[in-house]
Amino acid sequence: MSLRFKAPLLATAVLGSFGFATVAHAQAFYLQEQSARGAGRAFSGEVADTGPQSLWWNPASIAGMERGEAAINASGILPKGKVVNNGTLIQRTPAGQYAAVGGDQVSRNPIDKGLLPSGAIAMPFGPVAIGLAVTSPYSFTTDYDSTSWTRYSATRTKLQTIDIQPSIAIALTDWLRVGGAANVEHVYASLGNALPNLSAALPDGRQRLEGDGWDLGWSAGVQLHNDWATVGISYKSRIEHTLKGDLLVEGLVGPLATQNRTLNDIEASFYTPAQTIVGARIRATPALTLNGQAVRYNWSKFDAIRLGAPLNSALPENYRDSYSLAGGLDYAVSPQLTLRAGVQRATTPTQDGLRDARVPDANRWNYGAGGTFQITPKFGIDLAANYVDFEDTTIDRRTAAYVGTAAQTNILTNGRLEGAHAVVVSAGAHVGF
Repeated sequence: MSLRFKAPLLATAVLGSFGFATVAHAQAFYLQEQSARGAGRAFSGEVADTGPQSLWWNPASIAGMERGEAAINASGILPKGKVVNNGTLIQRTPAGQYAAVGGDQVSRNPIDKGLLPSGAIAMPFGPVAIGLAVTSPYSFTTDYDSTSWTRYSATRTKLQTIDIQPSIAIALTDWLRVGGAANVEHVYASLGNALPNLSAALPDGRQRLEGDGWDLGWSAGVQLHNDWATVGISYKSRIEHTLKGDLLVEGLVGPLATQNRTLNDIEASFYTPAQTIVGARIRATPALTLNGQAVRYNWSKFDAIRLGAPLNSALPENYRDSYSLAGGLDYAVSPQLTLRAGVQRATTPTQDGLRDARVPDANRWNYGAGGTFQITPKFGIDLAANYVDFEDTTIDRRTAAYVGTAAQTNILTNGRLEGAHAVVVSAGAHVGF
């Protein structure tokens, strides 16, 4: 058999399984655990709260500060769940018969446990304050065995971001505060999956795309204050990420062996979503504060992953815009102790018919509880725990390798995400100076 592969067709094989995975407690691959204080109330009041702990959500949060303050946080993420095959089929060559994909039929806990750190600092200069937040809003590692039924969609994936957000804010009046920030973001990604050879009797090949890059976005926000309520509104821009790296294809045999190669300096680009955030904190009694927050995520900009020369191809992702709604409360038991609780509902941007094992995301409920312990007037600690419950959902994205050639291999994915949940334990400390 004689097979010819052009770069765009190789790109389809390469990209047919590449995408980005979710950590099992966030929206698609977005992490919101940037504050232990916020985690305790299920992120229901961050855009309207004050101080550096809210800087990621609203740069106006540091306006009006009377002293400098710094905060550090860390969240331990403990996901559970299984990805189950319900009859995925593979067709090796267009003339071949469909057959079971084989391999391990259940993949348990494919998303690794992780530790997510963050920190922020702010200093006032009269009515003006400057601040800096360092966060990791899109980070995870997911691992499927090379023998899993998911292997043609995903094996090992790692995504890590570092977001550096310098901010400036000003209290224009007693009731109006405004702020703006740049978001300087570094992204590293390593994405891998298996490639089918022409015979089921042959071992799989594999491919890995790895790269990194620096990109820029921005944030802006306002807060309106009076004696009993604060309203916050902010906008975080989408960021177009361009990663430069290498593509490795190996382990293909027979006529496919010509596709084994290493390509260097390939560019891959994609968007992370803009966020529009609206929230309020209302002092119902001297001790009780009620919180509410809504977020709209512009995930529809993540419509494709695009590869530059020599592949010059794109993989449609077709994410849709999504939202989260959260409500919670803070209760000051004493000047030294504040307790919190909250609940959040969030929808997934992934769509039925287009969801793969690399991104087994679903609608979810997030339940949070926590507290602040003010040890001295200038130093306190924040603790929180969250339980995130995911709906069962389908994994049903159809893929193909070697499209347009005599070796085209179709994969009809039919699986489910079942029993997925996560426990997130957060701790932080804040100090005034």
